[in-house]
Amino acid sequence: MGANKAAADFGRLVRSIRKERKLKTWQVAERVNIEVKHLGRIERGEKRPSFELIIALAETLSVSPAVFFAFESTPTDPKVLKNHIVRQLRGRDVMQLHRASKLLTLLFDST
Repeated sequence: MGANKAAADFGRLVRSIRKERKLKTWQVAERVNIEVKHLGRIERGEKRPSFELIIALAETLSVSPAVFFAFESTPTDPKVLKNHIVRQLRGRDVMQLHRASKLLTLLFDST
C-alpha cells in the first residue's frame, strides 16, 4: 500500500470516527492543540500526523490508536458503507452506472 493511500485511509477513519462522536473539526483540533486546517489536511490524507498527535486523537475520540490503522477491516457502520458505495460510483459514465444499477437490482431481488 502506498504512503498516500495509507494517509488517505487514515484520514477517512479519523473523520468517520469524529463524525460518529458528533464532534466538529474545530472541537477536535482544539482538544489536541492543533490548527483546524491541519486536522482538515490529515482527514483528507494530505498530511501525516506525528505519533504524539495520533495518541492525542485517539484519546480525544475515545478509541485505541490501532483503530486508525484498520484499513483492511470491513466497516460495519451503514453510513460508512453507503459513503463507500457512493465514492465508487462517483465519476462513472451512464453505461457504468446502468450496469451498477442492474447488478444491485439482481443482487437484492434474488434474496
